[in-house]
Amino acid sequence: MEKQKCTLFKSENITVKISNLTLVNEVSFEVNENDKLIIIGPNGAGKSTLIRALAQGLPYKGKAYLRGKDLAKMKQIEIARSIGVLAQNHNINYSFTVEEIVSLGRYAYSQGLLMKNKDDKQYIEEALEMTGLSDKRNQSVLTLSGGEIQRTFLAQVFAQNPEILILDEPTNHLDIQYQKQVFELIEKWMKNNGKSVIAVVHDLSLASFFGNQFLLMNKGNVIAEGTDKEVLIPEKLNNVYGMNVCEWMNTLYNQWESI
Repeated sequence: MEKQKCTLFKSENITVKISNLTLVNEVSFEVNENDKLIIIGPNGAGKSTLIRALAQGLPYKGKAYLRGKDLAKMKQIEIARSIGVLAQNHNINYSFTVEEIVSLGRYAYSQGLLMKNKDDKQYIEEALEMTGLSDKRNQSVLTLSGGEIQRTFLAQVFAQNPEILILDEPTNHLDIQYQKQVFELIEKWMKNNGKSVIAVVHDLSLASFFGNQFLLMNKGNVIAEGTDKEVLIPEKLNNVYGMNVCEWMNTLYNQWESI
């Protein structure tokens, strides 16, 4: 018998307006446990604005629920323990060590920044090990490469141990080996633990490879939602991107076939 799906996250008519401009228009979707929902669409589609609102970083109209609880009515500490956010850029101007950055993921569980209990230490150690940063734990983040910095902040949200991870183009400025590494680490973290991911991904090839559910947006509206066979299809992608997407992707692929 197929295991019944459990809804982890749900949005109902999420709308974001700034002045008189509607950036996100009545967006609704559901995310089940173990889902990887990938939000795609051209620049200006409202993707990043949507996830900023879902992460409670922007005011919005509509409802967002985590396991049936209205996020707007939850305490900040509850949200911090349940939702992890990984941005594409990190403004680092402080000489914290890798371990100190990762330790901040446990802040919502601790009585103070430097007060760690047994569980905190375990999650920090596991996060460092999973991301391959144990040997760099005492190294300043100012000395790290771009890929190592992103892994450090990924370790921070792993240490946080949220139920749902929200990603805003997490590999946008990374070389391809780091793109592969980041997504493989997220897959490993999710495996068999009932957690879910909502991610904005600019690269359609990465989106197709990583996701199992998709949300196609354009000009603040949802154009399509569902599996790859329901969303990543020519008639929908071509209309949104204003080009023959599949033809272009095949052209790129054929370039490598000919080498």
